[in-house]
Order: sequence, then C-alpha cells, then structure tokens
Amino acid sequence: MRLIHVTAALALVIGLSGCVSTPGPRKDDLQPVTIAFELVANGHSARCGAPLGALGRDAKRATLRDARFYVQDVALVQADGRRTPIALTPNDWQNDQVALLDFEDATGTCAGGTPATNTVVTGKVPAGRYTGLAFTVGVPPSLNHTSTELEGAPLDIAAMGWSWQAGRKFAKIEIDPEGGVTKLDRSRSASWYVHLGSSGCTGNPVTGQTVSCLRSNRLPVVLEQFDPDTQRVELDLGSLFKSTRLSEDRGGAVGCMSGPTDPECGPIFERLGLSLDSGEPDASRHSPAFSVATKR
Repeated sequence: MRLIHVTAALALVIGLSGCVSTPGPRKDDLQPVTIAFELVANGHSARCGAPLGALGRDAKRATLRDARFYVQDVALVQADGRRTPIALTPNDWQNDQVALLDFEDATGTCAGGTPATNTVVTGKVPAGRYTGLAFTVGVPPSLNHTSTELEGAPLDIAAMGWSWQAGRKFAKIEIDPEGGVTKLDRSRSASWYVHLGSSGCTGNPVTGQTVSCLRSNRLPVVLEQFDPDTQRVELDLGSLFKSTRLSEDRGGAVGCMSGPTDPECGPIFERLGLSLDSGEPDASRHSPAFSVATKR
C-alpha cells in the first residue's frame, strides 16, 4: 500500500510542476568494480624473462620485451545492449578518462621499462545487473596529442609517446623471437614490434594547431558475456601473431608500427579487427586477440 501512496504523490508533483528531472544515481547507489586484464601466450601468463613458447606462423620461440596498452570508454553492458560507463577512480594508472595496463616489470628481457606493473581498471558503476564489457584500446583525441612531460599519470610515460604530432602509442607489444628478425636488406633486428597509434596526422599541437588524423586506429572491444567478479580479459599473443612470420620483416619499420603500406601490418590489423586502410573497426570481424577467461 505504501508503494501506491508514493506513486500517487509523485504523480501529483508531476502534475503540479509540469516537469520533473530524473535524478542521477546517488553516491551510495554506486558499486565498486574491478576489471582484471592478463597477457597470455600458449595458455600461460606472459612475463618478462620467461619463455613464451612458439609464436607466429613460423613457430618461433620468443621472450617478452614490452607489453602496455591504454584503454578508454570502459563500460559494463546490460542484457539489452545498453552501456553504463565505469567512473574511473584516478590513481597512478588512470585518470577519469583513460587507464594504462602495463605487463612489463623492467626485469630480464624487459630492461629499460618500468618496475611497477598494472593489470586492473578500477571504478564505480550504478548498482545493477550487467552481462558484458566494452572498452576501446586508445587514448581520447582531446588527450592524445599532448606532451608526456606536461601530462599527469597515466599519460606521462615517455615510452608510450608517439613521435607523430606528440601523440601516444595506444598499444606497445614487443617480443624477441629466437634468432632475431631478418630485414629486407638482410640486416637483423633483435625485436619484432607492434606499435598501435593514430597515423596520417597533420597539425602541430606544440604551436596550438588542431591535430587531425586520417586513421584513428582506436580499437573497440565488446565482450558480450563478462562477469568482473569471476572473469578477466585476456590479450593472447598467440592469437595476435597467428598470421605473422616473426623471423622476417619485408619492409617498412620492423614489425608493425601502424604504417598503412607496411606489409607486416596487414596480418596484425586483421587479428585486431581493424581496417589497415581506414583505421576504423572492421564490421565483418571482432578482435580475436581479446577474449574472456576465468580468473585464476
């Protein structure tokens, strides 16, 4: 009976005022949420100094050199497909718009990195029932073309800086295949690089110009079934390099640095689910490199 009285009173208020705004969630209605991420290879966690096993079309044994990526637009997904953004909790690894996942610890083959690691995104969402997860590998355009020396965490990492128009590497995945990488001129590189970032950019942010990029190369990921309490997001190096020959490089930068004409970028972008030509998500496929797994 009390519910009926409250409903009637609410109707009376609406009738008197003509318009009642819908209040947002109160702070005490928000619930904390933690999204766990993991880097894996051949069914095991990928760690600096530890063998990754055989990777690529040529099944080259490899070790990890670097593995970091930014995520933005992190949201939980309801059963009807509606997305509820996670209000990120600012800390050393995230501000209110973007978070950095960092799997290298500067030891072993990852010398030159940073000792601290981060494998979670934390924040709050309104209490509710959610069935999926969505996020984008990237940095928002308004934050991307800024100085790593002037920005706060997590955009202050010089190693994630992109030399083109002061942008960022959205993802930096580097491995050392056994025997190295033979380049087109027969010289050799110790490492095979994946650097994902916007390309075809014009405009100098240092002088106040607006930067415009032909290819965004931001990667949206949607995981339709995801429970943050029991599951985690995995980036699988075996899947990422499935169509790649890690022992060779046929031109351009070693590995794939998002060059639209780089022959090594075609297979990598296909595994990411991005169009190399346009830099937009390929509607015909999702990113098989990202998947859901049970927390260990």
